[in-house]
Amino acid sequence: MTSTLERPTRSASAPTGARQPRRIGFGQRRSAWDLKFSPYLYISPFFILFAITGLFPIAYTAVISFMDWDLVRNSGHFIGFDQYTWVLSQPKFWVALRNTFSIFLLSSVPQLILAIFIAAMLDQNIRAKTFWRMSVLIPYVMAPVAVALIFSNMFGDQYGVVNTTLQNLGLPAVPWHSDALASHVAIATMVNFRWTGYNTLILLAAMQAIPREFYEAATVDGAGKARQFFSITLPSLKPTLIFVIITSTIGGLQIFDEPRMYDQYGTGGADNQWLTVTLWLYNIGWGEWNFGRAAALAWILFIIILAIGAINMFVTRSLVRDEGGRDQRSRRERRAQARAAKQRLEADADRRSTPRKEARR
Repeated sequence: MTSTLERPTRSASAPTGARQPRRIGFGQRRSAWDLKFSPYLYISPFFILFAITGLFPIAYTAVISFMDWDLVRNSGHFIGFDQYTWVLSQPKFWVALRNTFSIFLLSSVPQLILAIFIAAMLDQNIRAKTFWRMSVLIPYVMAPVAVALIFSNMFGDQYGVVNTTLQNLGLPAVPWHSDALASHVAIATMVNFRWTGYNTLILLAAMQAIPREFYEAATVDGAGKARQFFSITLPSLKPTLIFVIITSTIGGLQIFDEPRMYDQYGTGGADNQWLTVTLWLYNIGWGEWNFGRAAALAWILFIIILAIGAINMFVTRSLVRDEGGRDQRSRRERRAQARAAKQRLEADADRRSTPRKEARR
């Protein structure tokens, strides 16, 4: 019986060794286009929004900084670098710059040390870890204006809680508003209260990413908690510490809410004791209605932050190069040592449990 289905015969005109041309349909092309261009479409809303609300105001501010701007006519005439010259020639600018760096150092350095210490404590095996980790973030959730109002009343010169406590202890009251250094300490305390918990959680996440085999190997070698912290934890936190330092630098040089709400006038003190660059920028722009000078001051502050950021970037590259330049063999050796230490721990545990099992038998 012959089958009715026959295999299709090759066309006589087609050569025997020729390969049939592959046809790519529209669906395959669309899939290739989707794979190639879809990532850019997904991230495009951010860049479009940033170009409208970020780049355009920055460029417009740069144009205004070179003009004598008229708010009534909403126009101005070009005067070159006269606005920048005026800002740099004012003694108030250098006072504000000094106050800004003073508050920044008084807030960032203790904040970083305290955040590392709290993160190290939360990284230990303690009870209610989730509760304590959520609690450190509560000050960050609070409104900065509320924090500034509460602390400004606490650091009042006459009826503040801090001075009242000091006088009850027999200590002299501190002029928190009239003395420059005292006012810087008070404002830095507000900043530390609000941002320490935020940096703590970032450092805690980095600490939990450290392999535990390193600590087990250090324990076998006889290293204590302090030696493990300085030899394992801190070196492993270098990239995260660099990130925290850079963000703290940018935020510290742009501090505005705390000095603005430190007293009822918001001018930076009678003798500019706690006047910062951003607070003076606000007073020039919305107090004196001189947008040209305010724009020039904003760009000077931007250049200062950019210069400090470049220094941080240089330090970052050197540290990352040191980390990335290490031989991969050394990493494998450290991992092998950690595994060997773990195996020794397990072998010691089995050796100790063997006499107990025999005694039970």
